[in-house]
Amino acid sequence: MAIRNTGGAAVLELRGLSKNFGGLNAVQGVNLKVFPGDRKAIIGPNGAGKTTLFNVITGVLPASSGAALLFGENITGWPSHRRTALGMARTFQVTSLFPKLTVLDNVLLAIKGLRRSKYVMWRPLSSYRDVHDKARQLLESAGYWDRRDVEVRNLSHGERRQVEIVLGLASDPKILLLDEPAAGLASGESREMAQFLKRLDPGLAILLIEHDMDVVFDVVDHISVLHFGEVVEEGTTASIRASARVQEIYLGTG
Repeated sequence: MAIRNTGGAAVLELRGLSKNFGGLNAVQGVNLKVFPGDRKAIIGPNGAGKTTLFNVITGVLPASSGAALLFGENITGWPSHRRTALGMARTFQVTSLFPKLTVLDNVLLAIKGLRRSKYVMWRPLSSYRDVHDKARQLLESAGYWDRRDVEVRNLSHGERRQVEIVLGLASDPKILLLDEPAAGLASGESREMAQFLKRLDPGLAILLIEHDMDVVFDVVDHISVLHFGEVVEEGTTASIRASARVQEIYLGTG
């Protein structure tokens, strides 16, 4: 389990972050700090505002009030690409891979898309040595180098989700936001996803949304519970697992 570096500055800090849609308060005054190496999760029932919160953090949606800080810099009004350049990356619930391309080509395209160098259409991606070396490093660290020539459409759903996370690492982020990485996975694939996430760089901060509580409890060390857009409880995995309020709100008991 990752140990939080409390001696350093927060990678990400939310200060009273809110998002309103007309009269609907989708996200209400969320406060959160994520430090290097943290593994944190945001859970809650459908409609709790989790994805909306991620959209505000990443600049997909503008905040209605409050602030988001990345390495102490106020990024509240920044577009998504500026946040990426400063060290933030995100994956989405719906995969965005090219199914007829190989695993390697998908990663090469992701890396190339982040570079300012000109892309020449008739020049093979593999000829960009620095890009190829970066792709190899990412795939080797994720355990996918031996499947680099496999077309994505021939991978299992769980493997595709893992490759998409590899693409999220192409920008060398300091914080990775994962939007339901285990969505649609069978129980065995969910366990594989949890093990995959635990193998990621221990210095990388991870903030995830997830419905699969087995994955949450296995991967993270701190949980925030969102209900009607508001954080109603937060704490260690053990305290959240034992919370009667969380069981009533999130698990539908009581």
